[in-house]
Amino acid sequence: MREMWQELAGLVLPVDCAGCGRPRTELCGPCRRGLARGAARVRPDPSPVGLPEVWAGAVYADEVRAALLAHKERGALRLAGPLGATLAAAVRGLCGPQGGAGPRAGPVVLVPVPSARRAVAGRGHDPVRRLAYAAARELRRTGRAARVGAGLRQCRRVADQAGLGARERLSNIAGALEVRGGAAGPVVAAPVVLVDDLVTTGATLAEAGRAVTAAGGRVLGAAVVAAPGAAFAAYRN
Repeated sequence: MREMWQELAGLVLPVDCAGCGRPRTELCGPCRRGLARGAARVRPDPSPVGLPEVWAGAVYADEVRAALLAHKERGALRLAGPLGATLAAAVRGLCGPQGGAGPRAGPVVLVPVPSARRAVAGRGHDPVRRLAYAAARELRRTGRAARVGAGLRQCRRVADQAGLGARERLSNIAGALEVRGGAAGPVVAAPVVLVDDLVTTGATLAEAGRAVTAAGGRVLGAAVVAAPGAAFAAYRN
């Protein structure tokens, strides 16, 4: 019900740009272009053991940061479209061209990193899953077969990762994820791309990769909407 009212409010109430505050537009042209500057491979420093290859669509700063927070925390649900397109660009960067050869060229299953139930209830929606569906639609529109898998769930309570350091995050999330019983078949049947809105230390993506691999799945890598600027440095020319 809350999600429905968020959708209706976005249709009838005046809005300002989520990126820069420009009036009467949910995401202005310059901020939309800021989300489309090009995907690149990223790596947190230090990287946790087991972190798969990660690609990000944008730098987590300025209008990108503001748009992600507006979607995640303030229920600006229509931002899922442009943010999902940025996530799709990261998936394409990871997997390479649709017409290419090799294990990354075929259909993929996008598996969102799960949010805690209490966080989903508090926000009124699951932001990462919503972005995954938007990215899958964009990938199909541009010719790559993609779908969203039910995938992962938290099997024990974890603390909010915000504010924790790299070691604390690793300890907090270690062993906390598992593949849902009914999702094991689909996850094993096709190559998996883990998806999230943001990578910081990489602890959650490393744990997600461990859980999928333990269930017999094959993780191609991970794709996120954004990463801190420093995470791009390792692969810059």
